[in-house]
Amino acid sequence: MKKILLFSAALLTAGITFAQTKVGIIAGPNFSSITSKNTIAGSGKETSDILVGLRAGVTADLQLADEFYIGTGLLYAGKGGKNKDNSDVKTTLSYLQIPINFLFKPEVGSGKLNLGAGPYVAYGIGGKNKATVGNVSAEYKAFDDESGDLKLKRFDAGVGVVAGYEFNAGLYLGLNADLGLVNAYEKTDGNRSFKNTSFGVSVGYKF
Repeated sequence: MKKILLFSAALLTAGITFAQTKVGIIAGPNFSSITSKNTIAGSGKETSDILVGLRAGVTADLQLADEFYIGTGLLYAGKGGKNKDNSDVKTTLSYLQIPINFLFKPEVGSGKLNLGAGPYVAYGIGGKNKATVGNVSAEYKAFDDESGDLKLKRFDAGVGVVAGYEFNAGLYLGLNADLGLVNAYEKTDGNRSFKNTSFGVSVGYKF
């Protein structure tokens, strides 16, 4: 994770040597779910109900050529999901996330269309598994040993896509989606899996 963060920092620093670099800020709701599987328990692949969180941070578009950019930055991403049978059973996760998207930004109307896709890496900075039955509640830190077999790895990674529109004045409106590719369970023998999925909308400003 340290090497990835150092690489991203070097990428951002190198941006000043490109013909044009745009730094921005974005924020918006993130609609996340968990895709899980437990063959030991006899359950196949299952997707949880949606949990609403926040996605926000700073971005940088580093120009490679006319209309082509690398879009990166440092984002806070709230993820997790609710149990389908009982919404009082849920996992809430917080990540710091670095996307590396290959962007195509053609001029359309009075601004630029933003279309991109690429990998992302993330590091869990907080999270909890919480269940409430009647007046009794239980809560465990998702990345700590107290969660037992439900303990999650802090590292996550996957692929993301973005689509948006950047007005000449700097206002940005966009859509985003992330598909987690890492089995986040700390303890697994191939019979269990836990993967994050999310989509969201964002509003921002690019300087």
